[in-house]
Parts: sequence; C-alpha cells; structure tokens
Amino acid sequence: MAVNEWINGYLEAILSSKPSNIEDSKVNLRDQGHFNPTKYFVEEVVTGVDETDLHRTWIKVVATRNTRERSSRLENMCWRIWHLTRKKKQLEWEDYQRIQKRKFEREQGRSDVREDMSEDLSEAEKGDILGEPATVSGESPKKTYQHNASTVEVWSDDKKEKKLYIILISLHGLVRGDNMELGRDSDTGGQIKYVVELARALAKTPGVYRVDLFTRQVSSPEVDWSYGEPTEMLTAGTDDPDDDVGESSGAYIIRIPFGPRDKYLRKELLWPYIQEFVDGALAHVLNMSTVLGEQIGGGHPIWPYVIHGHYADAGDSAAILSGALNVPMVLTGHSLGRNKLEQLLKQGRQSKEDINSAYRIMRRIEGEELSLDAAELVITSTKQEVDEQWGLYDGFDVKLEKVLRARDRRGVNCHGRYMPRMAVIPPGMDFSKVIQEQENDNDDLSLTTEGNSPKAVPPIWQEVMRFLTNPHKPMILALSRPDPKKNITTLLKAFGECHSLRKLANLTLIMGNRDDIDEMTSGSASVLTTVLKLVDKYDLYGQVAFPKHHKQNDVPEIYRLAAKTKGVFINPALVEPFGLTLIEAAAHGLPMVATKNGGPVDIHRALNNGLLIDPHDQQGIANALLKLVSEKNLWQECQKSGWRNIHLFSWPEHCRTYLTRVASCRMRHPAWKTDTPADELPRDESLNDSLRDVQDTSLLLSIDVDRFSSVNDSSDGGGADIQDQVKRVMSRMKKPSSEKVGEVSNSNSKYPMLRKRRRLIVIAVDCYDVNGAPEKSMIGMIQETFKAIKLDAQLGKVTGVAISTAMPLSELMEFLKLGKIKVNEFDAVICSSGSEVYYPGTCEEGGELYPDPDYASHVDHRWGSDGIKKTIWKLMNGDEEGKILKVIEEDVKSSNSHCLSYLIKDVKMAKKVDDLRQKFRMRGLRCHLMYCRNSTRMQVIPLLASRSQALRYFFVRWRLNVANMYVVLGETGDTDYEELIAGTHKTLILKGVVKNGCEELLRSRGSYLKEDIVPEESPLIAYVNGTNAEEIANALTKVSKCDA
Repeated sequence: MAVNEWINGYLEAILSSKPSNIEDSKVNLRDQGHFNPTKYFVEEVVTGVDETDLHRTWIKVVATRNTRERSSRLENMCWRIWHLTRKKKQLEWEDYQRIQKRKFEREQGRSDVREDMSEDLSEAEKGDILGEPATVSGESPKKTYQHNASTVEVWSDDKKEKKLYIILISLHGLVRGDNMELGRDSDTGGQIKYVVELARALAKTPGVYRVDLFTRQVSSPEVDWSYGEPTEMLTAGTDDPDDDVGESSGAYIIRIPFGPRDKYLRKELLWPYIQEFVDGALAHVLNMSTVLGEQIGGGHPIWPYVIHGHYADAGDSAAILSGALNVPMVLTGHSLGRNKLEQLLKQGRQSKEDINSAYRIMRRIEGEELSLDAAELVITSTKQEVDEQWGLYDGFDVKLEKVLRARDRRGVNCHGRYMPRMAVIPPGMDFSKVIQEQENDNDDLSLTTEGNSPKAVPPIWQEVMRFLTNPHKPMILALSRPDPKKNITTLLKAFGECHSLRKLANLTLIMGNRDDIDEMTSGSASVLTTVLKLVDKYDLYGQVAFPKHHKQNDVPEIYRLAAKTKGVFINPALVEPFGLTLIEAAAHGLPMVATKNGGPVDIHRALNNGLLIDPHDQQGIANALLKLVSEKNLWQECQKSGWRNIHLFSWPEHCRTYLTRVASCRMRHPAWKTDTPADELPRDESLNDSLRDVQDTSLLLSIDVDRFSSVNDSSDGGGADIQDQVKRVMSRMKKPSSEKVGEVSNSNSKYPMLRKRRRLIVIAVDCYDVNGAPEKSMIGMIQETFKAIKLDAQLGKVTGVAISTAMPLSELMEFLKLGKIKVNEFDAVICSSGSEVYYPGTCEEGGELYPDPDYASHVDHRWGSDGIKKTIWKLMNGDEEGKILKVIEEDVKSSNSHCLSYLIKDVKMAKKVDDLRQKFRMRGLRCHLMYCRNSTRMQVIPLLASRSQALRYFFVRWRLNVANMYVVLGETGDTDYEELIAGTHKTLILKGVVKNGCEELLRSRGSYLKEDIVPEESPLIAYVNGTNAEEIANALTKVSKCDA
C-alpha cells in the first residue's frame, strides 16, 4: 500500500503512548514476515480504543473503491485513533494524580484522628488507624484489646408482639407489585424486584406490623396507569393464623408525587426534586403514625422503626426524612457512584466533566456521602462491596470504623467521631414454587409440542426453541440487560470459537425486551448489533437463541428449560455487585459459571455449585462451560450442592438477619409529649379557624351549641347553659379581632401558636453589609411582609410569621428594636443557622426567651463539638507546611451549645464548604458547615440542624404542614440558601434585596451544580420585584394556588 509510511508513523505514535488496554504481548504486527496495518487496525487498535464509530468508518473504508478517497478516510481514521489514545493517556495521568491526592488526604485524616485521641488510644488502636504494626522493634508486644463476644439477640418468631412500622424507599424506575417491567430501561431492573420482595417478606415476618415502600408517582401517558395509583397493597401481612392482622397491617407501595406530574424521568433528573419527595413522604408518615397509634399504640403515635433507603437518591431522601423524624436510617447502595466514576475514567473515553454532565455523577456521590453521614447501618450484598467500593468514600474508613466501634463498646470518648456499621446480608428469594418444581422434576415433559398437550410446553419455551435446530442439547443460559458491562459479546465469542462447546450445547441470551433496536439507547443498541454480527460471523444460526420479548413470570420457566436440558447458567459480567440471577438459577437446579469480580465470589463460597472465571479470559470462559457441560458427575454435584445450601438465601433468613442487625442500632424516635390539652386552645381563634367558610348563621350556631353541649353534657338544666353559650358565640362572632398578625395574647401559653396556624410565612432573607451586620433595609422588608399578610383579612387571622437567620437571638432582638418590631409578633424564631428555635410568647421567665428544649435534644444526635473545634481550627488556620495562618477566629458572642461560630479574617484563604466537608468526613466528624452573613462568618452546627430541617421539625412537632409554609428569600444568601428553595413549601424570591451572598464559598470546581439541588422551573417559586406589600401579597396569592 502506497501510504504505509504515514500509517507506520501514526502506529508508532500510538504504540509510544502505550494505552493500558493494548497489551504489547497480544499485538501481532507481522503476518508472514510483513507488517499488516489493516489487521492491526481492525483486531487491535479499533477494539482496544472501544469506539463504535471507528468500526463504522472502517466498514466505509473497506467499501470504498476509489484509492484516493480510501486513503483519505484511512488517514482520518488513523488520526482519530491517535487522538483518542493521547486523550486516554492524559485522563489516566489525571486519574493517577487524583488517587494519590486522595490517599494523602486519607492518611492525613488518620494522623489527625490519632493525634486528637492519643490520650486514651490503645497501642493496637493506634496501629489500626495508621495501618502500622502496633509493636515497635526492641519492645515486647503489648496486650491488645480483646473484642467482647457479640451479645446481639437473634430475631426470632417470638417477637410478634413488637408491631413494627418499617419504611423502605426506592425512588427511580417503575415500581409495582405484579407484572414488573424489568429491563424496560436501565432504571427498572433488579433493584425494583428486590425492594418489592423485601417489603412483602418483611410484612410476613413476626413482629412487623406494616411496611411502606415509597416510590415516585408517575401519571404519564408514557407509562401504564397503575404507576399513577397512590397506594398499592402488596400483602395483607403475616401468614401466622395466631397473629392479629390489623386494618392497616401488611405491605404497601406508597407513591409520592414529586417533580413534573406528567413526565417519567430517568434517575439522573430526579435530584432537584428530592426535598419535594421528603416533604410529601413526611406528610404520609405523620398521618400513618397517628392511624397506627389509634389501632395498636393505645392512642400514642407509632413512629417508624427504621427508614431504609435504596440507591443514592433514596439514601439522600432517607437521610433528610430520618433527620426530620429522629429515627434510625439504614442504607443499601445497590451500585455506587464512585465505583462507576472510577470505571468510566479508566476507559479513557470521557473526562470527569463529561461524565458528570451525562450521569450527574457528582450529585450522586454527594448523595451517597450524605447517606453515610446519617446512616446507622449500611447493608451490602458482599464483603467485596465493603472493602473495594464503600472504601472509596470520604465518609467510610474500614480501619477507623473498627477503632471507633471498639471504643464505643468500652465506653471511651470518640470525640464526636462516627462511622456507620457495615453488614453483609445477601438478598433473599422466594423458593416456594421452586421446591414444588423439584418434586415434579421427574415428570416427562417433552421439549417439542408434537403429540403433547399445549399445556406441557410453556409459551416461552416455544419462543426460545424456535431459534434452535436441536433444542435437546444442554442450554448455556445468560440473562441480563444488553449493557456493555455485562460482557455478553465476550461470551458469544468464546462460544463461537470453541467448536467442542458448539457441538455439545446451545446458547440462549435473554437480553431484556426490545421492539426496534434503532429505538433503544446507544449502549444497548450497540451490544445487540454486535451480537447479531457475531452470530453471523461464526454462523451460529440454529445454535443461539435471543428472543425479543419475555415477561417477568417467564423467567422461572426459562430457568426450568435450561435445567431440563442439563444446562449451565453463566454471568460473565466485568463486575457484578451481587448476582441475584445466580441464586435464582441455583434454586432451579442450574450450576453456574460466574465472574470472579464482585458478589459471585461470596455466592460461590456459600453454594459451591459451579466455577468462577476471569471475564476478560475468553478461552477460560469456554473451558469452564465445556467442563460443566461435558462432565455429568460434576454437573450433578454442583446441582445438589446448590439445592443443599440455597436456604441461606431465602427471604425468611434474610429478614431475620436484617431485623437482628437493625435491632442492634441505637433506637431513637421523637420523645416529646404529643398531647395538647383542649383548654390550652384559645377558643376565639379556634372558632374563627374552623368555621371561617360557613355563612349560614343557624348552621354556625347549631354546630357550636352541639360542641359546647358535648363538652358540658354532665351539667344539670342544660337549657340555661345553652342560652349562655349561644350569647358567647354571638359575641365572639361580632367581636372584631384586635390582635396584630402573628401576635400572641398577653397571657403566655404553654404551647406555641404554631399548632393553630394554617399558614406560616418564614422570612429568611440574608441581607448583610460587609461587616456581617444586618442591613437596615431588612426592617422595611419585614414591615412590608406584615402589611402584605394583613391585606387578606381572612387569611391573616390564620397566618403566622417566623424569622430564620444566621444571627444569634440577642443580636436579632437588638436589630428588631431598631425598627420597633416586637419579637412577639413572630410565632417562631430560628436562630444561628437553624441550631436554635424560640417561640415568643412561650417559655418566658423574667421576660427572657428560652430555646425549645425538644429541638435541642432532637439535633444533639452525633454532635461532637470538642472534636470539631480542634479540627476546624487546624484545617482553617494551618497549611501543608505547618505554618499558622489567621483565617478564622472564634466568635464567642454568636456561638451556643449547638453552634460554633467563627469570624472570617481572610475570605480569600477560606476553604470551600465541600472541601471542608470532605476532610471532616475523613476524620469521622458529621456536622453541617456553612458560611453566612456576607461571607464574614463560618458556622458549624449539628448534622440534624439546619434552617430547612427546622421547618420540618415544626411539621412533626406542631403538625403545621410544610406545604402550607411560604419561605421569603433574596436572590442569593448563605451557603444553606439552596436548601431553603426546594421542597413542597412555596418560595418567594425578592429581587434586588440581597446584593452579596456566600455561594462562591459553597462548591469547588468539579463538584455538583446548583441545578442538581434546585429545579430550574417550578410553579412553587415566585419572583417579586422589590419589597412592596401589594407585590408580596400578589405573589403569595399566586403561589398559594399551586399544589406541590
């Protein structure tokens, strides 16, 4: 070829870059002594770069007859390969630098932990944290701490009196109990089946009364109508006839509307609506806790025993929901964002920015980190998931977790540090039908329809067998969606190139459901196209089956068909997080061949029913399959071993282990008194509130006479009393309200006015000058807000006002005095960035306000101020060279028991919030960091405290629905500003009020974006030009018409 010289030049450039996926040992550049560039392109370079477009270009090159055009296309192809290879090399180098930086930060964090806890740290624990031997050369080994034997009580059938309420959350995909559309898309897969079956199994476990599975309600023409139903029963409850089945017992799918009502969204687009889901779920939980309390709680609310989030989005939701309710949280990751990011970066085809844009991967990782902050327990399917996947996260360190757990058992101070526990619990399965099939295994079921009843051959059997010339041969079965990670093409190559295997067996590929390959996603379409080409290349017609459609209830029949032919089940995935299909196949009597990467290792250890293979070793895959198919004794031994040990993966076993692990968590729930005596309710406003829409005077009188009669039915001579009561009712109706909006009566009440309000206006405008002092314009804005509320006299009577600020109470009250605004005009005051809550008009002694003690107890969970003080000072005022900087100094005046406040002396040297949060997590510290007051302060508060969570606390404590709250903000604010926008509450954004905020200190480059937290468009958000009372009132009216 005339152009061999420049081809060789490009090839030399490619080889000199040495991409990791092109092994020199496999590159055969010579064919009978002559260099063969075309063979190199097709078999090595193109395949190694893994770029589908290059295959298409090469086909065009081959088909081109014009020599000049052919050379031009070939030259272009060479340039693209060279460019991709250089890009991959650059990405690999960036990835290496990132990993090394992370290792250094991890070691630095461990060193800081060791230093902070050195006073009471044993030598063994010091060695555990640093990863070094505990003994020093020349010294005798010291006595190490011996772990106490576990005293955890195993969950048993005698726990039926417990009556637990459990919440599971799985947000994305399409979730329903029957006819699950598994494989419809990448979001509707094995996780959906798992959570539905888990809900059913838990509801049947003794001691569990009700299980709610929360998911998204989808009312879209794109999907079936059943996904728009708000509730779906999965099971009525326990099968034990001696156990009482209550009216609300059992397992239910609860569909919460959030996000666009008429669209089915893929999981990457759900992130901005997480808080909206939380508020909707919170409303359901509060209603259900009351209902269950009436049924089984003796009138006291039944709080959730645990909230279990599945996947990153549900984990993030569960963290917020469990924090609002103050109940334990459990997390199951299913697949993890950091692991996916590592794999995509290693492929070298996309930069980190491109990956983040496509998959919202940084928001997903942050959701997983937030889940680790809040979780008591993390359930994994395999030990490999703990060591190799969760170990990549800032919030989990295997070594530090062991040390902290040991110290906790001994009652030694951990200085506020915490790591969640990891528990390996394999998923369960329902084997009832499988066992029945085993008993009938000797039935003579023919594999053809000739001469037999149609009932003898299931329809899916016929669908599979129509592809096969000899369906009696052993069937090699692979069942997965057509995803490149599932490695189906390597399996097909192994089968096609092994003639001995082709003679002995057939291959069946169940690759989801499809109508038209061109309408599928690019990844799935590429896999299926390659499968068809390979079938043609190796002439596998009559030996490979790949049906287009199957139903979920067809899957057991497919397993039965494979077992009937003495076949083998294979999972050749590059990495398999668990491998539920391996357990399903074993239950139906199929030996397995599975990848050695991930969960199959643990399954093989438990079942011992097959062989493990390297998914990259094509010849190894063929040899393992040939061995099981050809050696009948080995096949039978594997089948019997699988059946013998399969009970380890049953749902009852899974649920017992699950509840045993959950019971070992620190149980907590709202501890305040929930009764509100009727005599504490001022009847003036109660009457106005309950009957404001009733225009008929006679009806009004009759209702109130009946009510007063029922209260005083023990008195004699009721006629005179009724007349007096009617007079009092009439006087109240005629008496105009003299109270100001939000103003409490002079006599202080034991309970705040919030419990009677139907609306709450929350002023959360962060308007500060360059010194962090509140701008005087805030006074006018507050006064205009009060005027706006008064413009609607009817709603004004039932509307309360709260103020939410980063200022401490003392500074806030001084500021309000400047504008002659009484603090008693507010129903609630949220101070110090949400670390304290006050109710003016209550809890006053000598004119002084005191914080809500229930809220203080609520947010105290995992608050370790001592460890945080040391760490924040070291991180902010120290550098890598050990020099002392003066970036912050303590602000004692603004601090309290749940808020550490610091003055920012040099804002240019201040670290970003996400950077600080990462370093805190690596040291086992869980808290809420923020910059506030025009970047002049940094405040650190407990994990469960925030201005947005304070609003949910009002909902839980005083039953004032978040959906009836209106949050007034500026166009920017403190670094917790974004949290206050999203949710079911209504948001009013005042334009031109706040000039400078702190958002530039929130995220560093490469982090998630604001669009991942706040929806770009929402009917619940209204913008107001200025602070005019009428404009504010109009905006309130506008958003009040919108439902969340």
